[in-house]
Amino acid sequence: MFKVISRQVMIFFDFLLDVLRNRKLIFDLTKRDFKVRYLGSYLGIMWAFLQPLVTILVMWFVFENGLKPGGSDAKTVDPTALFLISGMIPWFFISDSINCATASVLDNTFLVKKVVFRVTILPIIKVLSAYTVHAFFTLVIFIVLILYGYYPNLYWLQLIYYQIALWILLLGISWFTSSVIVFIRDFGQIVGVVLQVLFWATPIIWKTSDITAPDFMIMLLKANPFYYIVDGYRTSLLTEKVLIWDDPWYFLYYWIFTIIVFIGGAYVFKRLRPHFADVI
Repeated sequence: MFKVISRQVMIFFDFLLDVLRNRKLIFDLTKRDFKVRYLGSYLGIMWAFLQPLVTILVMWFVFENGLKPGGSDAKTVDPTALFLISGMIPWFFISDSINCATASVLDNTFLVKKVVFRVTILPIIKVLSAYTVHAFFTLVIFIVLILYGYYPNLYWLQLIYYQIALWILLLGISWFTSSVIVFIRDFGQIVGVVLQVLFWATPIIWKTSDITAPDFMIMLLKANPFYYIVDGYRTSLLTEKVLIWDDPWYFLYYWIFTIIVFIGGAYVFKRLRPHFADVI
């Protein structure tokens, strides 16, 4: 039993080292992926930024002139625009990464069939490509915050932690979904439905404090790992009270869950990878 576990641990670390050894290739292919995705359109790469920007503006208009996210007194607590943007920006990164990374292997069948190519890096490329847009919008929200009178403080640095935490979770999910979809083509549709459910189960346009539900329902919502990320973004940007370690049990839960997903996703990808070429 010990030998089996040791062997699997060695396989896993070899898997991670393989990723590190190909870091230059990953960055080169990320730049290529980012350009190719919008190749042929008149506005080109601008679409990567226009689509989420338009979504934010539409939702801001709807909630500013009708519904009030965070309750009827949200205007007196956090301006509607800031409330929405601080939740939407991490969600765009989450949904774009998972959607694109899930199809990464199927979209690059010509690379999968090349024996010398490291298929492992395909989901990473998609996540990194999505992060390029996310980094831009992170700068945008900093500018918007300053315009609203929120000035840079040490709490903003917590976004570095939340981005690293999200990166690790997204990689684990991406390795799993991109390998499973090769064998179950309907899995892409399932991922889309799950993301729709998670959007409403994540505090993007609502606050936990405004939910009148039993405690077990609140705990169920918090079991969603993206809840931890989006809430962390918002509290880091809009308050000067909450620190990463203020809720140690939730912190511990997130990292246990994330590590399991990360190791599990890498393991599944590693085991299924030899069969990709046969199925595709």
